[in-house]
Amino acid sequence: MADSTMGVNLLHSINHFAADRLQRVQIDFQGRYMLLKSNEEYPCRTFEISTSEVSLFAPVVAMPGEKVVLYLNELGRFTGAVLNGTETGFEMSLQLTPKKRDRLADQLTWYANRSSMDIEERRRHDRIVPLMDLTVLRLTRGDEHIVRIRSLSLSGVALETDHIIPMGAEVMVGNTPAKVVRILDDGVACEFIKHFRPGEIDETTRL
Repeated sequence: MADSTMGVNLLHSINHFAADRLQRVQIDFQGRYMLLKSNEEYPCRTFEISTSEVSLFAPVVAMPGEKVVLYLNELGRFTGAVLNGTETGFEMSLQLTPKKRDRLADQLTWYANRSSMDIEERRRHDRIVPLMDLTVLRLTRGDEHIVRIRSLSLSGVALETDHIIPMGAEVMVGNTPAKVVRILDDGVACEFIKHFRPGEIDETTRL
């Protein structure tokens, strides 16, 4: 399960979803369901969903064929029947008109795209500590200081230094142009003038 409210593991699925409207995607929607036989209602979360069926994390499992009313907070109300039980809940069919099936396909594609972009945005700000954590900080007035890299991301770097570096100063972190955007207790945070692209930095990077 992803760590966000609507997590997703679908970078492959999303490319094929429009062409195959039965393609399942892993998106986490919260909701509740009612078993019509008992009229009891329970909370649930989706594990996988397509335009024809859904796999649920659910506390109470019904027998295959039992009718279910499902309400998902982001998608609305659905009816269907239990297909089979799983270790963490059950899978159910979704009984949809062609119009509602197309609408659900559009909704899932939209949520899938949004979730994958959220993942990329988080990756953009993931921070690492390089194996070579010492570098040279050069100021425009010519001063040079040996500083320690506390963390490094695609968009910036946090540096440990005893020297006073003014807010907004344009600097060179090694050979990388940057600008001081925050003063830290033991150094400064700099944003790179030109951000790195995913895959361009890792623990072996030297600035």
